[in-house]
Amino acid sequence: MDASTGHLIGYARVSTDDQEAQLQHDALTEAGCARIFTDKASGKNTDRPELAAALDCLRPGDTLCVWKLDRFARSLIDLVTMVDGLAAGGIGFKVLTGALASIDPNTPDGRLMLQVVGAMAEFERSLIKDRTRAGLEAAKAQGRTGGRPTVMDADKLAAAKARKAQGESVTAIAKALKVSRATLYRALADVG
Repeated sequence: MDASTGHLIGYARVSTDDQEAQLQHDALTEAGCARIFTDKASGKNTDRPELAAALDCLRPGDTLCVWKLDRFARSLIDLVTMVDGLAAGGIGFKVLTGALASIDPNTPDGRLMLQVVGAMAEFERSLIKDRTRAGLEAAKAQGRTGGRPTVMDADKLAAAKARKAQGESVTAIAKALKVSRATLYRALADVG
């Protein structure tokens, strides 16, 4: 989608207040962005209020412009999903530098490239799931199980039942056995 048919809206994400912020803002301003939204959050942080505000601001005919893909999407699947959502709303997408900078995802060739990248990401995710499943099955075959170790062993459970029978409160029993009340309630419910 050509930026001349609508507004060019910029989105930047920085991990700290000054990290790459000026560089991204300068590039987005030079590209002609009428407005720039900036989140200050790590890539792991899924709460990106400024991205949500940028997406709310966009109208059909507008183009969302980002400096680099890693500033926009957390994964390739995330990227494909978000670009598909933009396209469905008649909104363009433009990357200024790095991967996909020379590819326009709003053209048939660009869409094909984005779909290939998305398929590769989905394939990688499938491989990770398969490796994880195989690892868990191998551990199970060796008698190991995942998860946290059991806090309530048979001795603690017997002590808890005896104290409960004497009328002691769950809070006092949990404190004496050094377990949480939720753990104690769960153990007593499983027995009872």
